[in-house]
Order: sequence, then C-alpha cells, then structure tokens
Amino acid sequence: MKPLLAISLLIAALAGRAPAGPITDLERRRLIAHLEMTTSWLGDELVGLSPAQTGFRPAPGRWTILEVLEHLVICEPIYWDDLRRALRTPRMAELPRASDDAILWYGIDRSRREKAVPAEDVRGELRDLVAGLSAFRKLRARMLEYARSTQDDLRHHWVERQGCDAYQWFLLISTHSQRHILQIREVKASRNFPPGR
Repeated sequence: MKPLLAISLLIAALAGRAPAGPITDLERRRLIAHLEMTTSWLGDELVGLSPAQTGFRPAPGRWTILEVLEHLVICEPIYWDDLRRALRTPRMAELPRASDDAILWYGIDRSRREKAVPAEDVRGELRDLVAGLSAFRKLRARMLEYARSTQDDLRHHWVERQGCDAYQWFLLISTHSQRHILQIREVKASRNFPPGR
C-alpha cells in the first residue's frame, strides 16, 4: 500500500469516517443471516394453524395472528421503499452513529409496546394466511437478493424516520418482523388459545 493512501485511510478511521464503499463481508453475512432467520421463523410459526387459531384475539384491542401477518405485509414494502429512497439521497461523509446492537435489541425486547402508525395499521383485509405469507416471502426474496449482491454504500445514507443509517434500517426490517414473530408466540401462549387440529 502506498504510504500516502495508508495515512489517508488511518486519518479517516481516526476521524470516525469510513471510506465510501459497500458494506463489509461481515455486515453482509449478518444481515443475510437475520433476514433468512426471520423469513423462516415466520413460516414455522404459522404452519398448521387453523382459521380459529389465526383469528383468535387474546384480548380486546390486541391483534390476532392473521392481523400480525397483515401488518407485516403492509409494513415491509413501506420499509423497503424507505431504504431505497434513502439510497437516492446524497452520500453523507459523517453520520451520527447509532449502535447496531440497539437495532438488534429492538427485535427481542417486547417490554415496550408500540402502536402502529395509521399507514401501517391493520385494515382487516387479509383473509388468507397462505396468500399473506406468500406476499411476505416474495418481497423477502427480493430483499435477500439485494443483500447478497449490493455494492451500495449503506453506511453513509441516512434514514430520517428512524435516525439510523441505511444498513441499520435494512437490519431493522428484519428485527421488526422478529418483534411480531414473538408477538405471534405470545398469542399462541394465551390461556384460551384454540387447540390444534
């Protein structure tokens, strides 16, 4: 490596500025693994459920399993568009750096409940579990294809909505579904959840 280039890279690193470029191999592997995990996990949680089970409401104002799936089918295209829109904005040399760990904890910690914004709230339009899961998987296949091949500089584009970089937003798409997979498990663990077939 030429001495001038080495010095420039060292100064950029010390200043908290990563050189422009694609995500690292480790970041890519982690993102793909998380997307694959939540895609598979959602299917596993839904397999073999009866209409009585998917329509069971654990308490007034709580979502049914079918409504949780509908929320994911509504949200993921919005989140995907948010990611692509962020990548069309000018690259930023420095961004406030939130922790990737905070994004991962968002998927695990259900102690803080959130209310869906109106555009992402359920509408009672999804009636078929298979069709909903198919729509979810179709978009996830596109996301995974992109995650496997992108050379975009995800770390230097900002997603204003969440206050994070585009890589973290992409990871959040998966951790958001993880939160709702855990919600499905909570519904299934409800005292009056209908028995299986």
